[in-house]
Amino acid sequence: MNVAQGRLWVVATPIGNLDDLSPRAADVLRTVQLIAAEDTRHSALLLARVGSRAPCIALHEHNERDQVAHLLERLQQGTDIALISDAGTPLVSDPGYRLVRAARDAGICVSPVPGPCAAIAALSVAGLASDRFVFEGFLPAKASARRERIGELFAEARTLIFYESSHRILETLRDLVAVFGSERQAVIARELTKVFETVISGSLAQLEARVAADANQQRGEFVVMVAGASGEQADATLAEGRRVFALLCEEMAPARAARMAAAITGAPRKALYAPTTESN
Repeated sequence: MNVAQGRLWVVATPIGNLDDLSPRAADVLRTVQLIAAEDTRHSALLLARVGSRAPCIALHEHNERDQVAHLLERLQQGTDIALISDAGTPLVSDPGYRLVRAARDAGICVSPVPGPCAAIAALSVAGLASDRFVFEGFLPAKASARRERIGELFAEARTLIFYESSHRILETLRDLVAVFGSERQAVIARELTKVFETVISGSLAQLEARVAADANQQRGEFVVMVAGASGEQADATLAEGRRVFALLCEEMAPARAARMAAAITGAPRKALYAPTTESN
């Protein structure tokens, strides 16, 4: 006797205000047989609120590789599973993509239950260009790597969206000022949908000064959005990058020269150096 396969539901949950959970999401959480949660203790309040009695299993960045096989087996045996993160839409700077990929590869139906997402919520109230944007998630924790990544984005013309934590927000703002310049426009959304929600805008230098002067603005969870570079800025950066690249190529291999030129000027490395192979 063949057993019908289960379905994997990818369920968005509130980023702060529990009333933002959709009726459909609540119904799915009540009716599935198993819930895979980033933090089972964190999710317990939400699950109790909606009346879900499904057992909960932890699925986070440290155990996802090990859990996929078990969850896939349960799905193949007919178990309906809901995947949730601590807040917002799963897989957006959260674990879960390995499970989704494995389920799809196995022919299991994967269905989204859309809802809150901090990046989109922040962008909707930022007043920055929203027709085209780039979601970068969290920047590297180490200062050198963080500045290098910011430098690679200097000429990006689309609005940039970052997530940041309370203990790095000030350092990140200072690095953004150092690399992008003090006048680039930006918006910081803090504690969205929560009691102490704030959305502040201005130049990067203004935002850095305001956050540095107010300890309250250094608490909570942050979405940092930065206006994209203008066409003139992008062209000037690329031209300078190519000039520096050409000079460095006289002293070192092109690949290394491209990395250094990109770090120095902020020009995209791939636009400076694209290795080619010769065909015989």
